[in-house]
Amino acid sequence: MPKIKICGLFREQDIEFANEAKPNFIGFVFAKKSKRYIDFKQAENLRKNLAKEITPVGVFVNAKIDDIISLHKNGIIDIVQLHGSETDEYIEELKNKCKAKIIRALNLDKNSQLGALNSQLCTPQLCNYTLLDAQSPGSGHAFNWESLRGIDLSKNIFLAGGVNLGNIKEALKLNSFAVDVSSGAETDGVKDREKILSLVKEVNTCFLT
Repeated sequence: MPKIKICGLFREQDIEFANEAKPNFIGFVFAKKSKRYIDFKQAENLRKNLAKEITPVGVFVNAKIDDIISLHKNGIIDIVQLHGSETDEYIEELKNKCKAKIIRALNLDKNSQLGALNSQLCTPQLCNYTLLDAQSPGSGHAFNWESLRGIDLSKNIFLAGGVNLGNIKEALKLNSFAVDVSSGAETDGVKDREKILSLVKEVNTCFLT
């Protein structure tokens, strides 16, 4: 069964849209350079109103480990997504101090090759999941999905980078564990109710058919 994550929620309306659409995951972005950045207090307030069946993910870029631990300990996030240059040692320390599952992002450019990609994905990872994203995360630009043909993405791969209503059917054909949508669920820089509802419906329809 394919899953979907709607990332970059930062308004009360966004939580309302998510609760109505029921994606599997939503993302709170704690990277200050992101236009979707929220602070810990904002995230706490948004989390209180999130439906229990939706899993909140915290997105970080080279954050302090203690900050991540605090957010998880206080029930604001359930999964940690690392989008920076975090080392294996950093992740080992995080795992030793925090029991949250971890998503590690891998940014790909248009020239990424199947062989190299397959090698990276098949190497035993410290993390529970890998998220495949474009070179500029959150930009709405897709990378070369053709490079993923022939790779089993179904167990632990989130497919991100330019997924939107125009290409989600093609994205779902790759049979990844989940698709991750951010700008593709927005209009004029904010989350769009109709787009979120339609995106989740596409994923559910894919499963049913």
